[in-house]
Amino acid sequence: MMKLSVLRLNYSRMVLILSCFFLLEGLKAQQKNRERININEGWQFMRYEGEADSLIYDERPQIFDRNDNKVADTRATEERTVTSSGRALKKWILPSANDFISDPSRHHQRPPGNPGSNFPFVQAGFDDAKWKKINLPHDWAIAGPFYSEENAIVGGGMGRLPVQGVAWYRKKISIPSSDKGRRIFLDIDGAMSYAMVWLNGNLVGGWPYGYNSFRLDLTPYIKYGAANQLAIRIDNPTNSARWYPGAGLYRNVWLVKTNPVHVAQWGTFIATKQISSAAATIDIAVQIENRTGAHEKIEVNTDIFSSVKNGKKIASTGISVLTINANTKSKAEASLTVKDPKLWGPPPAQKPNLYLAVTSLYKNGKLIDRYETPFGIRDVQFDPEKGVIVNGMPMRIQGVNQHHDLGALGAAFNLRAAERQLGILQELGCNAIRLAHNPPAPELLDLTDRMGFLVIDEVHDCWEKGKTPLDFHLIFPDWYEADTRSFVRRDRNHPSIISWSFGNEVGEQYTDQAGAAWAKKLQDIVKEEDPARPTTASMNFAKPDMPFSGNMDIISLNYQGEGIRDAPAYAHLKGIKTSPLYPAFHEKFPGKLILSSETASALSSRGTYLFPVVEGNSAPVSEGVGGNGKLQQVSAYELYTAAFGASPDKVFASQDQHPYVAGEFVWSGWDYLGEPTPYYSARSSYSGIIDLAGFPKDRYYLYQSRWKPEHPMVHILPHWNWPERRGQITPVHVFTSGDEAELFLNGRSLGKKKKGKYEYRLRWDDIVYQPGELKVIAYKNGAKWAEETIRTTGKPVALQLKADRSKIAADGNDLSFITVSVNDENGLAVPDALNEINLEIEGPGEIIAMDNGDPADLSPFISSPKKLYAGLLLVIVKAKTGKTGTLVLKAASPELKPANLVIQSE
Repeated sequence: MMKLSVLRLNYSRMVLILSCFFLLEGLKAQQKNRERININEGWQFMRYEGEADSLIYDERPQIFDRNDNKVADTRATEERTVTSSGRALKKWILPSANDFISDPSRHHQRPPGNPGSNFPFVQAGFDDAKWKKINLPHDWAIAGPFYSEENAIVGGGMGRLPVQGVAWYRKKISIPSSDKGRRIFLDIDGAMSYAMVWLNGNLVGGWPYGYNSFRLDLTPYIKYGAANQLAIRIDNPTNSARWYPGAGLYRNVWLVKTNPVHVAQWGTFIATKQISSAAATIDIAVQIENRTGAHEKIEVNTDIFSSVKNGKKIASTGISVLTINANTKSKAEASLTVKDPKLWGPPPAQKPNLYLAVTSLYKNGKLIDRYETPFGIRDVQFDPEKGVIVNGMPMRIQGVNQHHDLGALGAAFNLRAAERQLGILQELGCNAIRLAHNPPAPELLDLTDRMGFLVIDEVHDCWEKGKTPLDFHLIFPDWYEADTRSFVRRDRNHPSIISWSFGNEVGEQYTDQAGAAWAKKLQDIVKEEDPARPTTASMNFAKPDMPFSGNMDIISLNYQGEGIRDAPAYAHLKGIKTSPLYPAFHEKFPGKLILSSETASALSSRGTYLFPVVEGNSAPVSEGVGGNGKLQQVSAYELYTAAFGASPDKVFASQDQHPYVAGEFVWSGWDYLGEPTPYYSARSSYSGIIDLAGFPKDRYYLYQSRWKPEHPMVHILPHWNWPERRGQITPVHVFTSGDEAELFLNGRSLGKKKKGKYEYRLRWDDIVYQPGELKVIAYKNGAKWAEETIRTTGKPVALQLKADRSKIAADGNDLSFITVSVNDENGLAVPDALNEINLEIEGPGEIIAMDNGDPADLSPFISSPKKLYAGLLLVIVKAKTGKTGTLVLKAASPELKPANLVIQSE
C-alpha cells in the first residue's frame, strides 16, 4: 500500500513537472513567435540651438507673415507648394506609406542610395555622452520657457513654448543572434513631426504627419548578436499648427519581433452584427503577411475569451487553412456566434464590457504567431429623429472636444493623466469625446473603451488648403491615403468609436464641386477600411444646398446649429454670419442624423468675475464686457464667448427647440495649450469647462445640472469675498438640477425663482454686496433638492494639500495630482487667494509639473515658487523608477502655516 502511494505521488509529481515543462515551452514558443518590447527608456537627446543639419524631408515655403492671432473660424486659404531639391529625402520616406496605398501601381519605389549614411549622428561610433539622457514619451518643449515677447517665433496660437526646431534621438538596441530569421519592426505611436529613422547608418524610412502611428521594418539593417544604433530625426516647423502640437517622440515606441509569417500590422478586423440578448454574430478578418520567399500553407484560428484579462474561452472559429504566396498578404475570414453576449455600452445605464479575440497561426501544426485583439459587442443605430441608439437605448450625446495635450505635462502621453481627464469629465456627466482634430495615442482609446465613452475619431484638420503656412496641407497630397487608411485600420476594433471624421472645418467647404470631390474621395477610403461605421466631416461654413454637405453619413455642424454671429450682441463682428441651421439641414437631409460637433466656445478664467455683468444670455468677450485685456482675464459668469461662439444657455435652448438633434460636443472639455482666444499674449485656451490644471470652472456645474438631471446639486457664483464692492450691485447666479431655488443673504431671503422655458440658470442680478453668508436652497417638483452655502472668508493663514491618490506605483509613470489651497482661521478655503507657494519633495520621487490654471501665467510649469490662481494650485508628483518608500511633499509660503503631505511609492 505504501509503495502504491509513493508511485501515485511520484506519478503526480511527474505529471506536474511535465505540465510545467510544456507550459514553459509554450510560453517560450509564444515569446519566440511574437514579442512586443517597450523601448522608452535610455535615449540620448539633442536639439539644435541654431542652424540645423541639411537632412530635410522636403523644401518648405518661405514665410513672410508669422502672425497666428487669428479667429479660429478664419477661412483656410493656405496653398503653398515648393519644388523638391536634390537634398530632400522625401523619395526615400514615401515608400513607408505603401502598405496603406490600395493601388499597387501607385506604390512608391525607393531610389538607390542611402542618404545621411555619413552623417555623424547616425553612426554607432558617434559620442553622444554630452547629449541629454531622457525617457519616452518626451515632449522637448513643455519645460519652456514661454516666449513672452511680441512677434515671438512661437506665438500664442502654438502655446508660446519652444516647439520649433530640429532634434535627434539616439538609442542602442541589442538584437540577439537567436533572433535571426525573425522580422524586427519599429513601432512609433507618434512623433511630432517629419520623423526619419536610421539604423546602423541606413535610412529606414519615416512618417511626416505627427499624429499617426507607424511601423518600419528594421530587419534588413539588423546586426544580430550586437548593439544596433537607432537614430531618429524630428523636425517641427514654426507656424505649423493652430494649437500646441508638442514636440519630439511624444508617445510610446516599441520593438516588435515576429515570425516571417505573421498577423500583419493592425491586421485583425472584428465586426459584430445580429446582436440580441441570446446571441451575437462575430465576423473576424485576419490579414496575414508572408515575408518569406516561398508559398506558405498556414492554419488560422481565433478564440474568443470572456474578458480582456483572465477570461474563459467561450467561442472559436476553428482551424482554417490558407496558402499565402511569397512576399504577399492574404486575408482569412470567419464568423462565429457568442451566446448570451455581455454588451458594451456607456455607464451608468450600461456597462462597457470587453472581450478578447486571440488569433493563432500555425505552420505544420506548430504555433508561429499569436495576436490579441480586445473588442466589444454593441449595436449602435443612428436615427434622424431619435438620435444615437446604443443597444436599443436612445443615448443623447453629452460630449466634449479634447485636444491631445495633458496640460502641464504637454503632449507626452501619460496613461494616468489621461485617465484623470476622462474621470473628471465622467463626473460631469459627459458620455462622449470628439478627438480634435487628429488621431490620439492608442492608449487613450483603450481608456475610452474601458470607461465607456462614445468617440468620434478624427484624422485631418486641413486638406489641400491649409490654416497655417507650414501645417500638414504641405504633405496632404502625398500622404492623405496612407494617413487616412492607417488611422482607421489602427483604431477600428475599439467599440467606443461610433464614427469616423475625415475633416474639420476644411477650406474645401468653400470650393463647391472640387471640395465635394475631395470629401467623396476620403469618405470612400474610410468606407473601404470600415464599411460599418458612419462617416462625417465637421462643417462651420458649408450649407445644406452646397455639394460638400452631401458627402458624409452624419451631418456634423460646428456652431451653425445655434447660429454664428447672428444675435444682436454679435452683429458688429466680422466673419462668418449664419442663422440657426438645424431646420434647414433636417429638411435637406431627412434621413441623416444631425449633431453639433462643436458648440459654445464659451470663455472664462476660473474663479474670476468681472463687472458689470451682461444682461443677455450670450455675448462676445470685449474690453469691459466680460474681458480685461490688461490682466488677460475673462469673467467666469459663463455668459461670454469667442466671436463665433455662444453661451451654454443659448446652445441648450437651440437644441431643446430642435429635439431631433442627437446632441453636442462642447468646445471644449478641458482648456488646452495654445489658441488662447481672446488674448493671444497668453499661453492656453479659455474655452474649457475645466481649466488646464483640472479644476472645474463654474461652467462645469451648469453642464452638470443639465447632463445629470437626477443628481441633486446646486452651485452659487461668484465667490463672496468683495470688500471693494460693499454697497455695490454684485449679481448672483445659481446652477441647479432642480427647477427652482431660494437665495438667502445673511439669513434674509432674497426671493425664490423658478426656471422658465429655455432657461438654464437662475439670476439674482440686483444683489447689493454685503459680507457674510450666501445660501441657496434648490427645489425639484416642490420638494427640497439640494443646498449650498458660501461665506466671506478671512485672510489666508494656512496651507492645505490634498492628493487624488496617496499611493502610486514606483514605475516612473504613475502620478499623484495634488491640490494646494489656503484656509482662513476658521478653516474656510479662500477662493481669491494669490499667494506664492514654495514646493519641494523628499524621498524617492520628484515634482514633474505645476499649474494654477491661469492662461496668462507664463512662468514655466516646473518653476517654484508658483502662485495660486483663484485660490488653487496643482502639483504633479511621480515616484522614481524602481524606488519604493515614502515621499513627502512640503509646501510653504511667507506668513502662512506650512503643510506636508505623505505619498507612498509601491
